[in-house]
Amino acid sequence: MLARMNSKISAQTLRFVRRGQPLALHHVAPDRTLLEVLREDLHLTATKEGCGEGDCGACTVVLAQAVNGQLQYQAINSCIRLAHSVDGMAVFTAEDLSAPTLKAGASPDLHPCQEAMVQCHGSQCGFCTPGFVMSLFGMYQNSGGGQGITREQAQVDLSGNLCRCTGYRPILDAAEKMGNLPLPDGCGVDEAATVAALKALKPRQNGDENYLRPTTLAALLQARTAHPKAQVVAGCTDVGLWVTKLHKRFDRVLDVTAVRELQRVETYPHHIAIGAAVSLTEAFAALVKERPQLKTFGQRFAGLPVRNSGTLGGNVANGSPIGDSMPLLIALGASVVLMRWKKTAAGGEIAHRELLLEDLYTGYRTNVMRADELLCWIKVPRPGRHASSAAPGRLKQASAPSGGSEPNAVGSVGAEELMRVYKISKRFDDDISAVCLAIQMTLNDGVVQQVSIGAGGVAATPARARQTEAALRGQPWSADTVMAATAVLRAEFQPISDMRASATYRQTVLGNLLQRFWLESQGLQGINLESLKTLEALS
Repeated sequence: MLARMNSKISAQTLRFVRRGQPLALHHVAPDRTLLEVLREDLHLTATKEGCGEGDCGACTVVLAQAVNGQLQYQAINSCIRLAHSVDGMAVFTAEDLSAPTLKAGASPDLHPCQEAMVQCHGSQCGFCTPGFVMSLFGMYQNSGGGQGITREQAQVDLSGNLCRCTGYRPILDAAEKMGNLPLPDGCGVDEAATVAALKALKPRQNGDENYLRPTTLAALLQARTAHPKAQVVAGCTDVGLWVTKLHKRFDRVLDVTAVRELQRVETYPHHIAIGAAVSLTEAFAALVKERPQLKTFGQRFAGLPVRNSGTLGGNVANGSPIGDSMPLLIALGASVVLMRWKKTAAGGEIAHRELLLEDLYTGYRTNVMRADELLCWIKVPRPGRHASSAAPGRLKQASAPSGGSEPNAVGSVGAEELMRVYKISKRFDDDISAVCLAIQMTLNDGVVQQVSIGAGGVAATPARARQTEAALRGQPWSADTVMAATAVLRAEFQPISDMRASATYRQTVLGNLLQRFWLESQGLQGINLESLKTLEALS
């Protein structure tokens, strides 16, 4: 830690709002985490470091940004979030919730999310408690004072927080109870003061700084051209691990998340376009709106704090072979839009190219992007439209990909589209996949007309199962066809053995998942973990 504190890497000022007041911290290096700043510079030690990799939730804090004059709250992991990425936001920690006491020796009034944890006996050793409290606080604020929070919602929103002592029942009790408790004076958020303080923090004009966070697409691409060796970050959920676990240092960081053009999800007749700065939470909400069957997978992608920080564009650009979004997007026939700044006689313009997502990767965490290119958009065909068998559309304009030439609709009247994605991991919530398999299929009169299959965890890159697709396409959708395709799928990949699963297990599971897809298409229920209910839920 001392080596990091005494670093010679150039630093700059970090500004955020705390307790309704602007705060400026000077000389913050570009690769310091928010947790380091909170604990070491501000001595806010209620925010704990547990795993240092965004896995346990002990470091959870809540960020707020003003949107149309109202604050929007998000719980995030501070241990892997780079500090400068919260510049211009409001930051809430466990110390900010209770009302300060004026009497010596008196206990402060507690916020309802804290009081509910006390009344429901939701804490034992207490190490994880501040993180749980902050996730509850985010739920409380986003629900208008804890109103209407169901046990099911609490389980989803607390999926990024782990407890080793008490078990989760009393903590879920607290989530349901906090909305019925009074809010003491001094405990609530002064939203007007916070919004005013946020407005007073003028956006930084990036010059020759070490943490670059442009607000326009043109400025982002120009910065990429000027600093091709800068470390690109979006939500920092993977790069943060390189800092905390691999002890990597970065002289300069280029953050894409403030670019206004890339913060949007745009809907067109044949596809949706998801900007590279769109969080995983918002991206999966858009995908689930199009395909409701993806809801459980979206919630299992990671814990909520990771989904709130991470971006779909960052997950795709990172290209991890166990990244869960890529098999899904490959199966959906998604394409990616790469952009760069092209110099012209008039000064410069945005240039772009588009390719199918599976064609982006060349090897383990390597891809076809040039040193001056960035992945800016992900285009996902809407239900009934599939781009994997057609040339990807061209863009009409660089800043808003509307799709140019669109692929034709798949199938005919009476065609049936089936879509499922399966995640196999050691832990149901907040865990990395051993195997991920996504299947998109169109049946016409009982015959497989179109099929695309994406697989993760079985090769050096996220991969498309082309041989298995060929074995299915044009065949009757029957048990015999599935049995033959299962053998092809198991033989198509040569996975490795690692801490998550053996190669043999992965090959076996691949085939089993295809068989599960077949059984589900025949109406069989109760064969997935998500279909099971605990005795408590049934009571």
